[in-house]
Formats: sequence, C-alpha cells, structure tokens
Amino acid sequence: MSLAKCFSMAISSIFNNKMRSFLTMLGIIIGIAAVIILVSLMNGLTNMVSDTFAELGTTSINVSINAPSETKNIKAADIFKLAEENPRLISQVSPLVTVRSTVKVGTDSITTSATGVAETYNDMKSLVVEHGRFIQYVDIERMQKVCVIGTYIQKEFFEGTIPIGEKIKINGVPYKIVGILEEKEDSSAGSGDDCIYIPYTNATRLSNNGVINTYVVSAVDEDHVTAVVGIIKEMLNKKIGDSDYYTVISMLSMIDMMSSMMDTMGTMLIAIAAISLLVGGIGIMNIMLVSVTERTREIGIRKSLGAKQKDIMTQFVIEAGTVSCMGGVMGIIVGSGCAMIGGVLLDLTVRPSVGSIAVAFLVSVGIGIAFGFLPAKKAAGLNPIDALRYD
Repeated sequence: MSLAKCFSMAISSIFNNKMRSFLTMLGIIIGIAAVIILVSLMNGLTNMVSDTFAELGTTSINVSINAPSETKNIKAADIFKLAEENPRLISQVSPLVTVRSTVKVGTDSITTSATGVAETYNDMKSLVVEHGRFIQYVDIERMQKVCVIGTYIQKEFFEGTIPIGEKIKINGVPYKIVGILEEKEDSSAGSGDDCIYIPYTNATRLSNNGVINTYVVSAVDEDHVTAVVGIIKEMLNKKIGDSDYYTVISMLSMIDMMSSMMDTMGTMLIAIAAISLLVGGIGIMNIMLVSVTERTREIGIRKSLGAKQKDIMTQFVIEAGTVSCMGGVMGIIVGSGCAMIGGVLLDLTVRPSVGSIAVAFLVSVGIGIAFGFLPAKKAAGLNPIDALRYD
C-alpha cells in the first residue's frame, strides 16, 4: 500500500474519532506549547538582560577597592597614570564617588544620591546631555560647584522650565546646574533619571573621608578587555598586595555570567516542560494499542488479502505520527500566540525562533513514531486466522 494511501487512512481515522483524537493530541499540544513559550520568554529575558548590561558599556570595567590602610590605598592619580602608560589598551578612566544627599530648592527637598565623576564619564556610559553641558576638566581641577541633573530632579523642582544656571543645595552646599540629561526611563524616583553628577573632587569632600574606592575604566575595544583587567590587577597587587581587598569586574564577564545562568535556567525549565511531551507520547501509545484491538478483524482481513507485516506496521506508525504531528502544529500555534501575549504583558521583545519551532515540530513527529512503534509491531505480528476469529 502506498504512503499516500496510509496518510489518507490515518486522516480518515482521526476525523472519524474527533474527540478521542483531540484528547490524544492534548498532551503533545501542551508539551510543545510549553516548550515554545519557555524558550521564547527565556530568549526575550536573556536579550533584555544583555541589552541592559550593554547599555552600561561592554568595554567598561568596574574597580572596587577596600584597602586595609591609607598607605595602601589607590589614588586617582595611580589609575590615570596607568591609563597614560597603556594608551593602546585603556581609552578612558573615571573615579566614581557616590554620596547620599539631601537636595533642596527653596523649601522643597528630596533624598537621593549625588555621584562624583570625571569629565569622561558621559562618553563611557553614553549619557546624552539634552540641555547645557556635562562636567568639564576645569570643574574638577578647580572644584567648581557645578552639577548635571536627570529629568527626575528637573521635574521635582523645576517643572515646566529648563533650569540651566539655577542652583540647588546638595547637603547644604549650593551647586549651579550646568546640564540636564536626556530622559532615559520614566523620570521617577529610583529610575535612571534620578541622578545628579558633580566633579569627583567635590564628591570626595562631601563624603567626608576623601577616599575614592571605586573607578570605572574603559578598554579601547572588547578584544582588549581581558588585557586591561590583567594590568589593573597587576597594579593593584603591587600597591595592595592582597586580592581580598579589591574586585575587578568587566561588563563582558557579567554578561557572559548572566547568559550562562539564563541558559542553565532555560534548560531546566524546558526539561520540566518536556515531561508533558513524554506523557503525550504515552497517551498516543495507549490509544494506538486500543485502536489495534478495535481493528483486529480489519488487520486479519488485510493480511488474508496479502498485506505484509511491513504494510501493517507502516500504516499504524504513520497514523501515530500523523496524530502527533497535528498535535505538534496546534502546539506551535498555541505556544507562539501565548509567547507573544506573555511578551507584551512582561514588556519583553519575544519572537518565537524558527529553530525552536522546527525542533518542536520534529520532536512531535519523532514522539509519534517512537511511541507508535510498539502498537504497530503488535498489529503487524497478529496471526491472520486469530484476527479473523476476533469478535
């Protein structure tokens, strides 16, 4: 019997038993849909995390120092000297001093953080100044009381105006606003727009200890990040002598770490979802065994008319594969739709990949064939005389 005839008989059998066929497919539909939803959402989440870190600069390296004594502490001049000695590796350097601050304009006040940085920081972090300018080298050298604010600070104190030249008090010290950054998020408290940048020399004075514990270093490109991390660690080992007192972390390594964690989590979730595929396969095998029992007389007649074992086996394997394949297609449609809806609800960019859909389809067909093999073998092995006598 031709394969086309086998497929025709399989389709006819499915539509003659619509409810039973649908319930048989249900396990495959749920399993395939679950796998596609999880893969799509995990890919969307991984891309979101990677993009977030990439915004911080893939060539960026954070250096945190907790020196055991003042004599072993690293000064800003040491980091700047390292950059000057390695121009082919290091492009930019900025100290980073965060000061918890009370900001006042008139009688209004809020509590936020002021961050002391160098004039290169806006380029390193791709900050866009919408009005005015960023911190300049002369501001740092002369410790001029100037600041650049985010749109949250602007909205809180100067709603509807552009306050270039206006003054705000940071921990009681008046600072002149020289720049306003472009809005990045929603201008709310705690968002990326809730920020104030001042010269790092001023921030060290506001912090009351005069010590800089954090630096941001930018490599010339991604290929040189590892080399820059190496020379920074070498310098810190010479100055401090104990790696327990400092950490050097690159954004690239953090992205790789997060991607690895997300991949592991995704694999675990997919493995859990795949259990429903196994259940679906068992359901197909169970129904096909029932079908063999119900069609015993039909099998006996076909064998008595000259059908070979391979013909009977082919028919039942194709029937099981067709049921599973149809369930897989439905699962792909349901899974893709749910993944898109989930992406909208979670504010993720979710697009079911062609690869995951292709794999899901092949897996569904494979499950049908694998779990349909035993019933098919049982059908092919029936004695035609016994089959004809079966009532």
